[in-house]
This record gives sequence, C-alpha cells and structure tokens, in this order.
Amino acid sequence: MKVKQPILLVIAGPTAVGKTALCVELAKQLKTEIISADSRQFYRELSIGTAKPSLEEQGGIKHHFIDSHSIQEYFSPGDFEREVLILLEELFQQHEVVILTGGSGLYIKALLEGLDEMPEVDLALREQLNQQLLTEGIAPLRKQLQDLDPEYAAQVDAQNPQRIVRALEVCLSTGKPYSDFRKKQSVERPFHAIKICLDRPREELYARIDQRMDMMLAQGLVEEAKHYQDYQHLYALKTLGYKEVYAHLRGEYDEKEMIRLLKRNSRHYAKKQLTWFRHQGEFQFLHPDDVKGEVLRRMGM
Repeated sequence: MKVKQPILLVIAGPTAVGKTALCVELAKQLKTEIISADSRQFYRELSIGTAKPSLEEQGGIKHHFIDSHSIQEYFSPGDFEREVLILLEELFQQHEVVILTGGSGLYIKALLEGLDEMPEVDLALREQLNQQLLTEGIAPLRKQLQDLDPEYAAQVDAQNPQRIVRALEVCLSTGKPYSDFRKKQSVERPFHAIKICLDRPREELYARIDQRMDMMLAQGLVEEAKHYQDYQHLYALKTLGYKEVYAHLRGEYDEKEMIRLLKRNSRHYAKKQLTWFRHQGEFQFLHPDDVKGEVLRRMGM
C-alpha cells in the first residue's frame, strides 16, 4: 500500500504580485506554517528594501527563514536546500501541508530538484575574479564565460555577477565547461509538490510594483541603505533596491533618477522572475484571486 506523501504547496511569483497575503490566508485555512524562499528576506538587518512582511502582515502564522541570517553570512541555494529539508522533516510530522513561498527561483529549484555537485575551487582564483569584477566590471567576465562555456553563457542572467563568477571559477579550476557539471535529472523528494506561480496582467503588476517602491521610499529605504553603507560590498546589499540608492549616494545621479531606476529595475526583475518560472515547467500560472479554489481542488478539499 502506497503511503500518502505530505504536500509542499509552492506559491512562487514576481515581486509585489501578492504572495504574502495569499499565503497567510491559505496557511490559516490549512492550519500550517510558511517557509520563505525570498533570498533577501533571510537577512535580519534588511527590512524595507526587501519588502519583508511585518509581524502584523504575517498574521500570526509562523514564518521560517525570515530574519534567519546576517548580511555578513552568504546563504547559498545549497545551504537553503539542506536546512529546509531538515525543517520539513520536522514540520511534516505536525502538518500534512507546508507552504513554501517566494520569488527566488534558484532557491526553490534547489529544494524541489536538488543542486549539482560542483568541484572545489581555488579560493585565490575566486578572489582574483571578484577583484577583476570590481575593477573592470562584469562585461569582460561575461565575454570570458562566453568563450569557455557558450552553453551556460546563453542561459545565465547576464547581469548576475555572482553566477558568472561561480561558473568561471569552475571552468578555470577544472578546464571543463561549467555546463558539464550541471545535473541532468532531479532528485526524489519525500513530499509531493504542488507548484503555482502567481501572475497578474502586466499593467496591474507594474502599478503594484510602482506603489510598493513609493511605499518603501516613504518608509525610509534611503535611510536604511545609509545605515549599512559600510557593508555595501556584501552580496546581500548588491541587490535591487539598495544598489540604486548607493549609486545615488555616490553622486552618480539625482533623486529623481534614482526613483525612476528603482521602479524600472523592479519591473525588469519581475519580468525575469516570471520568465524563470515559465522555463521551469510544471508551474501553473494563476491570478492570486483564483488560487485558493484551485489549491483546495487539487488537494481534494
């Protein structure tokens, strides 16, 4: 007799689409807890620029992996995979369903499918590549990756320096393309995943993004960024919402241009998030208003 597997309800989607409110509502109905897969909300020091839900917005539901790490720690997708699998083993003893929500596609993919086992690399090489990134920018590294691994270069986010450096250090350490080490098959998991990606009509989503950015600025985004200005070299602060503020503080453009870029880059990021989830397969795309009924139907409730 086949034992019924517990369910991991994955509610993914772009920034500002409405994940938090929906997941809190679902968690109350399903009497369960929420795991955040937002790679910026892990950091306890950052709240405004990460759109971290307040205690009030969390609605009394236990949220995991919010405020779980410091900006001085790098919490990788592999770290997330390992720690969440341990947590799920505990949570599934108490709940038939657990909710995973966020927009960080690679972290969600790591948990659902596993990550590739990569060779160890020379830390001196990593430092050399990071120094080159700092002095020359991302373009030369992108060109080098194109030469060494055109397959991965065609897939990677061309504006993500961390992934480009990671691929290059593997190429240069092993003499093989990074693509050669990427997994061909996903691993088995001891749960059944229901995968939903939230979406809204483009104009509606972009209006919500602009409204959220106005709210962040009113809440003190610039002041929050200033408070951690000495840490802007850290990975956690080289992200959307902070890098635009730091460029403004360095005098690269005025406040009006900063606000324009914050909104434009947020819209671009949302588009990339949606593209990522479309390419993953198996995600059902739904407007937030349509999710509750579909989830209950698929769970036989």
